[in-house]
Amino acid sequence: MKVTDHLANETGPTISVEIIPPRRGGDVRRIYEAVESVMPFRPPFIDITSHAAEARWEQLPNGTWQRRVTRKAPGTFGLCATIKHRFGVDPVPHLLCNGFTKEETEDALIELHYLGIENVLAIRGDGEPREPAGARATNVSALDLVRQIGDMNSGCYLEPLEEATPTDFCIGVAAYPEKHVEAPNLEWDIDVLLEKERAGAGYAVTQLFYDNDVFFRFVKAARERGVTIPIVPGLKILTRADQVRKVPATFGVDVPPALASEVAAAPDRGREIGIRWAAEQVRGLFDHDVSAVHVYVMQDTRPFVEMMDLLRPTL
Repeated sequence: MKVTDHLANETGPTISVEIIPPRRGGDVRRIYEAVESVMPFRPPFIDITSHAAEARWEQLPNGTWQRRVTRKAPGTFGLCATIKHRFGVDPVPHLLCNGFTKEETEDALIELHYLGIENVLAIRGDGEPREPAGARATNVSALDLVRQIGDMNSGCYLEPLEEATPTDFCIGVAAYPEKHVEAPNLEWDIDVLLEKERAGAGYAVTQLFYDNDVFFRFVKAARERGVTIPIVPGLKILTRADQVRKVPATFGVDVPPALASEVAAAPDRGREIGIRWAAEQVRGLFDHDVSAVHVYVMQDTRPFVEMMDLLRPTL
């Protein structure tokens, strides 16, 4: 089922999650255990992140240098196939611009189509472009990537084909309630979201935030500028006291004074405070008729499970 169908057809509040593949050489059983631990909460879909290739130069014994390109966490598509067929949950693989050529993207979409995976999340990927100058064409922005997926949904591939079967992907995109760190202002950023919708995006998931009013203001502003697709709030649970400073620096978001002060007053209880704050955020969102929430779980699902236990009486 497509994510948009889940969002339209659910009769009660739902919570989806996002996990990351193991590092190269890591034990995939840890990821299966993570998925099993969230299954009692019936996530309608599970996002699986992807990672751009990283290039580095290594000096060989003969004194020459060799360029090596690796991905630290491969396996996104394999995990998606397993989650779909072993757990019966719709997976949402992340597709990146960064580190992937358009040809590689097209091949990836064909593989996902053959696997029966109907959903993708189209994002640029963090960091500087990793494809060297003069290489094959890449999608520079998430909007470019959405357009490529939309073209394939219309049967338009990179090269003209005699028999071009259209794909049928539901395209998710990212949205930024406090604007993307590179955007000059929020209005500009919302206009980019509107262009993604016009290019074929079916829904958006937001960057994390810790103040629900920020999300409500963002949705209101987006609707006023013409965005009509569902906007799913994305949350990340604070689990350590030092994240009060690290999260703003990493993601360009604000931590509310009340949360920062509470953690600063009791740093040894940072995990407990973060879980309770996230639970209150979820309650507040559901109380304002938000029907779906997305939680960035990564691999350690224990804080998520503890949060859901706090929410159990109200869900």
